[in-house]
Amino acid sequence: MSDLDLDHILRELAAREPIFHRRQFGTSRADLEAMIAEDFWEIGASGKVYRRDYVIETSLERYEGGPEPHDWPCQDFTLTVLADELFLLSYVLEEPKRITRHSTIWRRADGGWKIVFHQGTPIA
Repeated sequence: MSDLDLDHILRELAAREPIFHRRQFGTSRADLEAMIAEDFWEIGASGKVYRRDYVIETSLERYEGGPEPHDWPCQDFTLTVLADELFLLSYVLEEPKRITRHSTIWRRADGGWKIVFHQGTPIA
């Protein structure tokens, strides 16, 4: 894979982060199910593990609540190729009251990008 290809993938995935807060990629159950892999799991900032169904339900509730409370600025994106069509995207998220480092594993599939794993960790 060339550096140009990786740069394109980095820009494409960075535009989707932070996941579940970029409404332009869809806010319906069908949208979420299409972009979240069946075996998806997440480790939250608390260390608790969340599975696909919980994340979908929580996201749907958030979308009903109106617009996002802020613009979720992200920076320092890095991309690592893990395997064919499997990528680790890492970045720093600046929330109003905390800064967190995030990692999302993305799989490129026929139907588009699928989220396989996500973790957000507060930076002390």
